[in-house]
Amino acid sequence: MKQVLESLESGSLELADVPCPRVRAGHLLIRTRASVISVGTERMMLEFGKANLLQKARQQPDKVRQTLDKIKTDGLAPTLAAVRTKLSQPIPLGYCNAGVVLEVGEDVRGFRVGQRVASNGNHAEVVCVPKNLCAPIPDGVEDEAAAFAVLGAIALQGVRLVAPTLGEAVVVTGLGLLGQLTVQLLRANGCRVLGIDPSAERCALARTLGAETVCLGAGEDPILAAQTFSRGRGVDAVLVTASTRSSEPISQAATMCRKRGRIVLVGVTGLELSRADFFEKELTFQVSCSYGPGRYDPAYEEGGQDYPLGFVRWTEQRNLEAFLDMVAAGAVRTDLLVTHSVPFDEAARAYAAIDEGGALGIVLRYPDPEEKPDAELLRRAIPASAAKAPGKANVAVIGSGNYATAVLLPALKETGASLVAVASAKGVSATQAARKFGFAEATTDSGALFDRGDVNTLILSTRHDSHAAMVCRALRAGKHVFVEKPLAIRDEEVDAIEAVLAELGADAPLLMVGFNRRFAPHVLKMKELLAGVREPKAMVMTVNAGAIPEDHWTQDPAVGGGRVVGEGCHFVDLMQFVAGARVTGVQGAAVGGASGALADRATWTLTFDDGSMGTIHYLANGHRSFPKERFEVFAGGRVLQLDNFRNLAGFGWPGFNGMRLRRQDKGNAACLAAFIRAIESGSVSPIPPQELLESARATLQAARAVVNGPENITGIPSSKC
Repeated sequence: MKQVLESLESGSLELADVPCPRVRAGHLLIRTRASVISVGTERMMLEFGKANLLQKARQQPDKVRQTLDKIKTDGLAPTLAAVRTKLSQPIPLGYCNAGVVLEVGEDVRGFRVGQRVASNGNHAEVVCVPKNLCAPIPDGVEDEAAAFAVLGAIALQGVRLVAPTLGEAVVVTGLGLLGQLTVQLLRANGCRVLGIDPSAERCALARTLGAETVCLGAGEDPILAAQTFSRGRGVDAVLVTASTRSSEPISQAATMCRKRGRIVLVGVTGLELSRADFFEKELTFQVSCSYGPGRYDPAYEEGGQDYPLGFVRWTEQRNLEAFLDMVAAGAVRTDLLVTHSVPFDEAARAYAAIDEGGALGIVLRYPDPEEKPDAELLRRAIPASAAKAPGKANVAVIGSGNYATAVLLPALKETGASLVAVASAKGVSATQAARKFGFAEATTDSGALFDRGDVNTLILSTRHDSHAAMVCRALRAGKHVFVEKPLAIRDEEVDAIEAVLAELGADAPLLMVGFNRRFAPHVLKMKELLAGVREPKAMVMTVNAGAIPEDHWTQDPAVGGGRVVGEGCHFVDLMQFVAGARVTGVQGAAVGGASGALADRATWTLTFDDGSMGTIHYLANGHRSFPKERFEVFAGGRVLQLDNFRNLAGFGWPGFNGMRLRRQDKGNAACLAAFIRAIESGSVSPIPPQELLESARATLQAARAVVNGPENITGIPSSKC
């Protein structure tokens, strides 16, 4: 299928051939009939992409601060590589879509195959959209009109926040698409409307829709016009739908308003406010969040959890429905807003119209089933070039997110393995990864990779809750498996993997977890130095993890396992490797105690069967400028201290004072290279399976100890394989 993608690096557009997404639980798979280019938003995206690196930095000062902090801790080269990787990833454009349901995912009610729906899908021939971001299109509403539904919901949410009453005088500043829709919604609410814009053409259109107007381009005074319009009383409310860096629209809005007037920002403006303007009139100012309650709430959007109607009357989805109802009733007209209607295959021409000026509503029309049958669109794979090589690791990768494309895939390419296929849920990142790293195929059909004869190795870089089941399936299919940490997020999952390994016995393929830190050059040097120390070791790992939102998927015990499991497993494995012994006990606690403890501000201590012990401080409440990881080992009257995998210092070691690298090396490339070498040489896995299982169990017990408070947990089961 075809999809519009933009390069953030250059701002260039591409109508790319990408594999069709698969329907997911709680989602609809939709064949697009029409989509609308949001001129304001998409112009900003294009301008950002075309800007040079310095201009991009000036537009995102918060990102610059994060980058500078990363340079301090990780070094210049890794930071620049991370920035370039991020900018090299193309982004899908568009969020105003109308089409026909092709497939209905599990746990979806109220939709059926063949039904017409409006959604926030991208500019693509087929889109997969969460059910709460879709709404049925009423009979009599054309596809091109329905494609305006998301923009209409954004305008409608702004109107709801203003809470207009019959007969009020309301100003709309900015008469682009959002402004013209807002004018119509306010008129439908019985309001008198004054529209303000520099364009004479847009002012003329607003007048046909029932507004009075002020044309800034003609030199008209908006303040004087608003005074006249409000009969000298000041307007009741102002909706700002303009897109500008200037704060002038907000300042003007405050001047225009009556005492206790309301101002709602729907567009994008500067926000240098004058306190006096707002203080003297007791004005209300609010920023509208997109198209209503539920926006940016993962539980609502991705999880499909609706808000109770009795408590939240107007959600994103219900705003979509309400706007479509108004179109069906004739209260809102979208046909007057369309300035360009372009076939989807000529999308480049549609975007060129933005640069030419004068464009308002740009509609993309898509091929119908007679022109392009469903079967042609629903291809799950896009071949690129031949890649299978006999006697080598023929690799397929499932998951091509940020970590995979920034770290795993570059390292994999360096191994010289045969790169057969890369899969992702939506197909865009897989297509980019196939091009960049030389995979023969990009696909969204990850399930098919387990059964393919031209694949003998699978690399899994998906969300944590999928790891264990995929590992078991891959091993049973005879595939060597490299799985990104963690191996599992539940005890029963570890048991299931152990059972599969025991069942397969000597015929089991290689299993490897991406515990890269034990392969880092500094850690290998530590291991070498400690080889001559016979007494138990005391180890301290301090992880300045940084805070992430509580609603991030990694914090969800059911999906990510929590940060102790999802990330802390790295440090359990590192200590297990350095100690060269089995974990026999775990104690743990979290900052704040067991009551309401935050599991990403925690400490846990491991004891080992040789008498060694290790304490892991995993803290999300530190400062970014402090080293992210510091590992210290005390043994035999000597100390080793490793800072952020760049500098290893030795204290009391004869002939060794330290080891410093020019750039950070956490062992990612060496870890993957060791796995590929083991496959191609027919040797054992670089990390014995019993160590993987034992560290997984120890990590899970640490997570429980952290939540339950200080408690000695002993008797970690030994591996049977």
